[in-house]
Amino acid sequence: MNDAEQVLLHGHPVQEIPFSREEYRGRLERIRKVMARESVDMLYLTSPEAICYVSGYGSAWYQAEGYLPWSGVAVHVDHDDFIFFEAGGHIALVRCYTIADDVRLYGGPQDADVAFAFVADELASSGWTGGTVGLEMGSYRPNRRVSERCQAALEAKNCTVVDGTEIVREVRGFKSPAEMACVEKAARIADIGLEAARETLREGITELELWGEVTAAMTRAGGENQAIPMLVTSGVKAVTGHGLASRKQIAVGEVVFLDVCGVFNRYHVDQARSFSIGEPHSDAVERINLSAGVYRVLEKILRPNLPVREFNDTIVRYYKEAGIYENRGWIGGYELGIAFPPDWVGDFHYDADTLHDDDQVFAPGRVVNHESQFYLPHLEGYSILIDTMAFTETQARWLSHVQHELIVV
Repeated sequence: MNDAEQVLLHGHPVQEIPFSREEYRGRLERIRKVMARESVDMLYLTSPEAICYVSGYGSAWYQAEGYLPWSGVAVHVDHDDFIFFEAGGHIALVRCYTIADDVRLYGGPQDADVAFAFVADELASSGWTGGTVGLEMGSYRPNRRVSERCQAALEAKNCTVVDGTEIVREVRGFKSPAEMACVEKAARIADIGLEAARETLREGITELELWGEVTAAMTRAGGENQAIPMLVTSGVKAVTGHGLASRKQIAVGEVVFLDVCGVFNRYHVDQARSFSIGEPHSDAVERINLSAGVYRVLEKILRPNLPVREFNDTIVRYYKEAGIYENRGWIGGYELGIAFPPDWVGDFHYDADTLHDDDQVFAPGRVVNHESQFYLPHLEGYSILIDTMAFTETQARWLSHVQHELIVV
């Protein structure tokens, strides 16, 4: 036996599984209930978030571009376990990061037809083919060129392929108490990042230097990499919204936009604030602080099962009474939870303008942010304030302890 065989056969890293087997078993049961409701016999899950949710698996690389993204997890409506498909070279990764008991390893060529024929044959040998199969057609992974080969391989086994994207997304949208504990830890990490920015910001520091110091502080607190690069922009550049931090030096009086996500066991909590070195124009300060006032107003109505319509009505009414509504940017929010690059934006979302008559509610288990975005006067730039709220069976609250008003250093 050579060294490669020795390691692959007997290398067992200490497992790093975020939750108990009971937690994962409960998730699988909830997924199977939705599958039964939607008349889907089997799911073949390929998105990093769904794979992680079902099995605990996390990886630094998901073959989004240059290699074949064929691996995934199969879930059957009538079976109490799932089947985990992965490349043979990743067996140590599977042992370290998953609770999977049934692992099927592929060691063939990087050819989509061959790889998915392997998957389909394995599923057929287990009696899992022949019914309705859901694929995550709404996921970037795998891309269309690859997913079509997956569909063809399953159809060759007499499967009827449908879009099953929403099944796991629906279940993931409502967090368990164990997941909420991770959310709370992520929130504390995000606050540490905001406080690090307050302590680090000084005249002449570059956006990238600030990015690095905030990242270091959150990492020391146990934070993981964000699914979207941390946003740090200053001055009128903040109008870019999703601009990348650069070697631009931050000047006295410039408004600095910082958007961080605390991440714990891949659960994200989003927080953003406006900073400045010395105060900018008083009109800009006033607008930022009026924008911040919405969080105090909303805090008075936060409760489990709060109607989204009532939430939006309260937002719009406050902004109009404050005299800033006409200078708004995007006003809304979205679900947060498990996320891997390139995105942390979840499936559930609301918008105070276009979804004003939405009939949904913020049900227990939801973790959702609110973004208060406003253009600033005198070409001072753009202010984006974000806080994340968590809804449980008994309460609802903002997760940050850092002030929403402009932070002047």
